[in-house]
Amino acid sequence: MAGPIEAVFDTVARTAADARNAFAQRRSYHDQENPSGDEQLAAELYADELLEERLLAVDGIASYASEEREDVATADAGAQPAYHVTCDPLDGSSNLKSNNGMGTIVGIYDREIPAPGSAIVAAGYVLYGPITTMVTAADGTVSEYLIEDGTRDLLNGDIRLPDDPVVYGFGGRIPDWLPSFGEYVDGVEGERLKLRYGGAMVADINQVLTYGGVFGYPMLEDRPEGKLRLQFEGIPMAKIFADAGGASSDGSRSLLSKTPGRLHERSPVFVGNESLITDLEATVE
Repeated sequence: MAGPIEAVFDTVARTAADARNAFAQRRSYHDQENPSGDEQLAAELYADELLEERLLAVDGIASYASEEREDVATADAGAQPAYHVTCDPLDGSSNLKSNNGMGTIVGIYDREIPAPGSAIVAAGYVLYGPITTMVTAADGTVSEYLIEDGTRDLLNGDIRLPDDPVVYGFGGRIPDWLPSFGEYVDGVEGERLKLRYGGAMVADINQVLTYGGVFGYPMLEDRPEGKLRLQFEGIPMAKIFADAGGASSDGSRSLLSKTPGRLHERSPVFVGNESLITDLEATVE
C-alpha cells in the first residue's frame, strides 16, 4: 500500500529518531495529566507535538489523534483519499526513568476517529530497544525495519508468528485478576512458556511476535475494562497480529470487531497465537 500509508510510516520513522535523541533531556513529569488520567512526561509531549505537526502535513491525512490529547486534530487531506491516524507517542514512558524499552504505536484508519476495528487499514510500532526498529502491517503483510538516521531499512519483509509459542506476559496485579483469568494463566504456565513482561506494551509484544506466545492486559476486579486504550493500542496491535497469522481478543471477541464508543475508551487486550487466544476465550468469564 503506497502513497499516504507509506508516507505515514516514513514520517513516524523520522520522528522516532528525533524523539529518541531527546529522551535524556525530557525525563521529567509535567504537572498535567493526559485524558486517561496518566502522568505525562516531557518526552511524551515532545513526541506528540512532532507527530501531530508532521503527520498532518502528509498529503491524504485528514486527522490525528493521540493518547496525549483530548480532541482530534484535523487538516486538509488534499485530493487523495482521506486517512485518519492515531498514535501512542511514547508507549511505556514510565520505563524512561529506568532506561528500559519503550515504543511508539500508530494506527491508520479509513474512517473518522473514533473508528471501528474494521476501519483500520495499516498499523505499526517503533521499538526503542538496543537498536531502533519498526514493525508495520499493511496489505496483509507484516515487515520489520531498522531505523537509522530517521530512515527505514528492511530487515524482514514477511513476519509470521511462530507456530510453537515460547513466551507470555500479562499486566495488572495478580490479586486484582479475575479467578477465571488466573485459571487461564495457570494453563499457560503449564505449557512451560517463559515469562517476559517489562511494562511497555511495544517491547512485550515484540517478544511475542518474535518467539510466539501471548501478551495481555486483562480485565481486573476493580477495572473490568482493563487499562489499555482500544483505539490507540488494542486495535493497531490486533491488526499487526492478524496480518502475521495470529489473533486478538478482549476475552470474548476479536478486537478488530469492536467499535470504540469514545476516543479514549479502554478495553482488555490480548494478542498472540490463535490457539492461545482460543483457550483464553474458552476460559475467561
